[in-house]
Amino acid sequence: MPETVPEFSLPNVGPGPDPLSLSDLEADFAVLFLQRDHYCTNCRKQVQALADRHEAFRDRGAEVVSVLPESREQAADWQDRYDLPYPLLADPDAEVGEAYDQPVRFGLLGRLSDFFGRMPEVVVMDLRGDAHDVAWVHRGSSTFDRPAVDEVLDVLDDRRADG
Repeated sequence: MPETVPEFSLPNVGPGPDPLSLSDLEADFAVLFLQRDHYCTNCRKQVQALADRHEAFRDRGAEVVSVLPESREQAADWQDRYDLPYPLLADPDAEVGEAYDQPVRFGLLGRLSDFFGRMPEVVVMDLRGDAHDVAWVHRGSSTFDRPAVDEVLDVLDDRRADG
């Protein structure tokens, strides 16, 4: 993944501008949670855990952004169920996942179906400069391979201290 990733603009069914791009965020950091698919139980648990800890991210100058490689309707279903306090982006063509090198298993089969192949990824973007720099990445090797919320908050603490 390049150090700086190009801007994107995706439909947002959660709070904030619709469509949303990184430049719309009024934060020092964006924490992108790239989900697997609409049916992923671990993804659903993660978005709810992030909602519970949303203020801890805000206290660190960070905005959580969850990216779901599904249609706007599928993303809206999550928003209706979980009332997330942060942006929830619909990315039906998995453009952001591709740009950020989101892991995909099982070769062609995995590319054809997110359910089989796409793994979770977390990307911390430093928005403080003119460019959006990748500050930290966790690429999951399984549907369970996700950093704990406290681990991501520690990363943000370290990045803020580095200035």
